[in-house]
Amino acid sequence: MSYSLDVLKPHVHWLLRFSLASVFIYHGMGKLMDLGGFSQMMGLSIPVAALVTFAELAGGVGIIVGSFTNDLITRLAGLAIAPVMLGAIFMVHWPRWNFMPAENFPAGGMEFQVIILLIALYFLIVGNATENQNGN
Repeated sequence: MSYSLDVLKPHVHWLLRFSLASVFIYHGMGKLMDLGGFSQMMGLSIPVAALVTFAELAGGVGIIVGSFTNDLITRLAGLAIAPVMLGAIFMVHWPRWNFMPAENFPAGGMEFQVIILLIALYFLIVGNATENQNGN
């Protein structure tokens, strides 16, 4: 009998799905509870702030739901998340790479946001293909 991690391959996508979905559902709910405050803090109009909030919530939920439904939902969720992360990187965290906040940069750097962006792009490109592979 062989003990191999290969038996976990069809299920390991859940590690990425849960981490990505939890971040976006949490942040989207926070924005939804104070849309005006988010809008003012970021200097966005209410409609743009609402679009960002919707993209976060739809992206987070879509990453989970997509696994149970079809490839398109997963890809659309990744597509919804990517511009939100690009906005976070360029509007808030640029040009600092270091994750640690500093006195003159309390929001910290962009390494976390880059990782989240890359995970979203992974799901946009791969969709549900990881669940359908038989380990070959």
